[in-house]
Amino acid sequence: MRADHPLVVLVDAYGTGRHLRAAFAGLGAEIAHLSSRPEPLTSMKAPDLDTYAAALVATDPVETARRVAALRPAAVVAGQEPGVPLADLMSEMLGLPTNGTALSAARRDKYRMIEAVRKAGLRCARQFRSDDIDAVAAWAREQGGRPVVVKPLADAGSQGVSICTDPAGVRAAAEAILGAVTMYGETNAEVLAQSYLSGTEYIVDTVSCRGERYNAGVWRYDKRRRGARNVPHRALLVAPDDPVAAELIAYTHEVLDALGIEFGAAHAEVMMTADGPALVEIGARMNGTMNPDFDAESFGADQARACALAWLRPDAFAEEFAGRTYRKLREGFVYHVATDRSGVVESVDATALARIDGIESVRAVTVKPGPGDRLRPTVDLPSSPLTVHMAHADAAALARDQAMVLELSQGVFRLA
Repeated sequence: MRADHPLVVLVDAYGTGRHLRAAFAGLGAEIAHLSSRPEPLTSMKAPDLDTYAAALVATDPVETARRVAALRPAAVVAGQEPGVPLADLMSEMLGLPTNGTALSAARRDKYRMIEAVRKAGLRCARQFRSDDIDAVAAWAREQGGRPVVVKPLADAGSQGVSICTDPAGVRAAAEAILGAVTMYGETNAEVLAQSYLSGTEYIVDTVSCRGERYNAGVWRYDKRRRGARNVPHRALLVAPDDPVAAELIAYTHEVLDALGIEFGAAHAEVMMTADGPALVEIGARMNGTMNPDFDAESFGADQARACALAWLRPDAFAEEFAGRTYRKLREGFVYHVATDRSGVVESVDATALARIDGIESVRAVTVKPGPGDRLRPTVDLPSSPLTVHMAHADAAALARDQAMVLELSQGVFRLA
């Protein structure tokens, strides 16, 4: 490894983790990949391992650290949620910039996460975890008839999350979760039940470096109820001078401190309740819908580049990003297209996709299912078949173009 070409190890660079690779390469770094599991995940777009300088698979911690150390890395960074604990462990063992392992479990396990936030004196939900459905139902009854949220301990994309208003709903949701496999290939051994947080949900994106932070974006969720679930429909850009943004950012910084996140990207989901912000959950990784070109156009900077600077060039991060907040340069949102169709995808219509891509406001289109995959009715983010990034100076033009996207989306997937 040359001094002017440091090497960075990305752990589980699935999905938007691929943008980290480009960001680090833009700083002149070589990139290696470390997989936390022997078999690749099938629920997310996998990295092309043939294009990395090296591709390792984790075994036992000591042997894995020895093999990673042989690459002489400058940083070990999580590309996606399952890679967070391993990146914490490897960076700590090798004496590299790190968030450490003391609170690593709380950055993945949602029960421990909320308890760490509660210990710090921050507003959060009441909660209970168990592998006993009867115990979960009993706890829900103790909430005095108020709604409860039932969900997995370590999933994402609203997968498996149900809002339950009666004991039968709680039991059904818990039964569906126990034994099911998450989008990260982990089997749910327990169920998490939480008090329902009433309010408006927001997303707060940050990048930290030695405890200093860049506020990379605030989004407001526009959700639509589908059965027992509130499914994300759009994530809309919030102006940084909106008073709610400042309150959300200040609260999120306290959450980051409570969870020991001093380096790298984070993606927090926060409910603005009548009493103030309350954490839904947070991931020590980039926003799952982050798109560098869209961010650069809409904010003037993107989370991936800021993250690369934080890990590799902290002085440059301090000069360009520390203590600063994004700008809102365009009206825009991330549109999660829903479907009620069900079946196996026979083909994806390139002409229909090209027409969507040609709409004035459209900046990026992500297609999730491909030929041979099953299209199912949308109940969470993973089952939304298309994600479309849209930006325009005129909000009315955005609304017009969103309607066009929805209409054209009906012809994208041909089912067998």
